[in-house]
Amino acid sequence: MSLSQSYMLRGQITRLETTTQVTLSVLALGSGVFTYLGVRELLDGSPTTVFLGAVIYSAAVSVAIYAFWSYLMRFMPHVRQAGSRRMLYLAMAMGAGMIMAMSSWLNASALAGSAALELHLANTTEDYQQRFNAANENALAAQSLLPDIQLAAQRFSGLADLERSTGGLTGTSGSGTVVQLLSQMSAQLGGLQQEIEESRTAVQAIFDEGGKRLARMRELVSSSGPIAERSNAYAEEAVKLSGLITALQQTSVAPAVKRAAADLGQTFIAPAADGADIALQNRQSAVVGQVEAAVKAQSVALAAAADEILARPVIEPMRFTPLSAPEAVIRYAGDFLPSWAGAIAIDLVPGVLIFILCIVQDVIRREDGEEADNADMSAGDLMRALRIARRLREADGAVEVEDFVQQNQPAHPGPYPVTVPGQRTA
Repeated sequence: MSLSQSYMLRGQITRLETTTQVTLSVLALGSGVFTYLGVRELLDGSPTTVFLGAVIYSAAVSVAIYAFWSYLMRFMPHVRQAGSRRMLYLAMAMGAGMIMAMSSWLNASALAGSAALELHLANTTEDYQQRFNAANENALAAQSLLPDIQLAAQRFSGLADLERSTGGLTGTSGSGTVVQLLSQMSAQLGGLQQEIEESRTAVQAIFDEGGKRLARMRELVSSSGPIAERSNAYAEEAVKLSGLITALQQTSVAPAVKRAAADLGQTFIAPAADGADIALQNRQSAVVGQVEAAVKAQSVALAAAADEILARPVIEPMRFTPLSAPEAVIRYAGDFLPSWAGAIAIDLVPGVLIFILCIVQDVIRREDGEEADNADMSAGDLMRALRIARRLREADGAVEVEDFVQQNQPAHPGPYPVTVPGQRTA
């Protein structure tokens, strides 16, 4: 049964030789085609130069893959010594690494290059979105000071009206020193309030424009068409959005609020009392002192709030970095593991066939035992071996019964002579 099994395995190996060669050829050709598609994205120059360079490189890869696996398929199954087999395994590992370096990453680029570029554009869009939103928040941060400024301006204006109509602060109604001072503080705060409100309009206009740019960028990511053309259009939109981010940084009124707060507290000049009598002048001076203290307190609060806004990190405009398809596939390799697996498998599938052949040859040798070396001996080889064996026996002078073609009785000579191999009868 063992001999019939080994005979069957030998026959199957013979029948599969053509299939094996065709398989190697198709795999090498397929890898070469995908390598051509991948390497074409890396070359630069005229169309003819790019075409010839890609064809030559892909042809070299196909030949290398076919020759490498053919050599191993011919030799490895028949090597029995453990040391030699280990050296061949080492050569297989080195060759597989070289093939992956030459071809596999380019195959992955051909399989998933467009998708990787789209992912790069999508991730970049999200980064731009975050930076744009952060810049917009910084620009609008000063708007949070508007209620406090409005409240302070209204308070000074209300006190001025009260003093003017009823003399609620000094006891004497009219438009004197106190009314003028309170009206002046109210006007300064009102001017700051108007500046902040105008900045809100400018920020909103820039934000609306940035929203349009982001919408266009997302449209370029998700739309169909050649990815190279979409990437070029995307780069133009990215440059415009970077300019809008810079404009938002410059639109913030936090520095203006900081300067206005400093002006309120540091450049306050108390007017001279202009009352008709000493008592009124003293009351005016007292009220002016109170107003000065209130103005300085308001100045400190506004300055502290402005410092918090200015302490926020500056949003640097982002520069869009275009990638080639192979670069994108490598950068986002974790997102395209199936494509990488297919790209590597098309180059390394012959290694599985080699392992199968090694296993089958080992089974054949175990089944045949010592006869394994003679299993493939032809009829001519067998006749040649028999002739060599006869000559060796003749040289030793040994004649065996089985070698006689004709034999007579030794005690009674017969009519026919004895015929011995190698001798002629008379």
